[in-house]
Amino acid sequence: MTLSRIYMEQKKNLKIVEKQLESVLWAPHPILNEASLDLLKAGGKRIRPLLTLLCAQYGDPSRKAVIDSAVMLELIHMASLVHDDVVDDSNLRRGKPTVKAQWDNRVAMYSGDFIFAKAIELISDLENHEIHRSISRVIRDLSLGEIDQIKELYNWKQNLRVYLRRIKRKTALLMALSCQIGALAAGCPSKVGIKLYYFGYYLGMSYQITDDILDFVGTNKQLGKPAGGDLRNGNITLPTFFALNKYGMRNAIRNVLESSSTDQGQWDTVIQEIRDSGAIQDSERLSDNYLRKSREILDQLPQLSTARSLKEIADYIGTRNY
Repeated sequence: MTLSRIYMEQKKNLKIVEKQLESVLWAPHPILNEASLDLLKAGGKRIRPLLTLLCAQYGDPSRKAVIDSAVMLELIHMASLVHDDVVDDSNLRRGKPTVKAQWDNRVAMYSGDFIFAKAIELISDLENHEIHRSISRVIRDLSLGEIDQIKELYNWKQNLRVYLRRIKRKTALLMALSCQIGALAAGCPSKVGIKLYYFGYYLGMSYQITDDILDFVGTNKQLGKPAGGDLRNGNITLPTFFALNKYGMRNAIRNVLESSSTDQGQWDTVIQEIRDSGAIQDSERLSDNYLRKSREILDQLPQLSTARSLKEIADYIGTRNY
């Protein structure tokens, strides 16, 4: 089964999710309305709603709470992107101007807050307290992840543990939640939800590491933003960490970070040297290790067709180039 086949099998449900996203994001204020809907129209893989829909197949996927949860999780993701673009000072997202670029940081922050609020409002009627507790913890940790990133900008002395904690909070926990909530919304026992939570966690760690690799090796067209942007913005990701600590690039990287250089040639040279070192390959190995753990979790669950689909998503994350 290919990833496109999985999307086709869930096409009907994903269309419902898309229509509900558009309906939920409507706002009475013209700026909020335009900012939110522009973000929606920018598209995306909708990987989190897809995970929610697939994990719901371990229970009763026809429950209304499943679609509502899928929409809610994509809204949380969208809101976090708006805030993330402010932190990163990013003007492009998926090849289109960000909310902060079209308006300013204040509009972007309030737009993100509005989308967060709509997400919470959507599932306020759910009676499962475990779902509400899980959502609250993840939103809290998303905020901590953003603060971690701000705190560690340009800090070339940070260690691997700091980086892994940051991507756990910024990315992996929301994917973990997408899988767990899909199961719980479909009426699965908590123990099934917990196993799927850890599947999503390991998947999310690999997903973010792959993003960080692609930031160095991807093209502008593939990424929808300039390559090497993380390092240029002072964000130390896994390839840079390995280049700093394993491949003798500490002085070169420290110099560009501490000098706040605007010489693009100097930046390009350092980024190319990171590409040419073994840092990319080391990062890929760690990503593959997380994917292996995610597959091991699935082997502990009933081998339904959805398990094969989830493994196919793990395979895609391990080989994607955009």
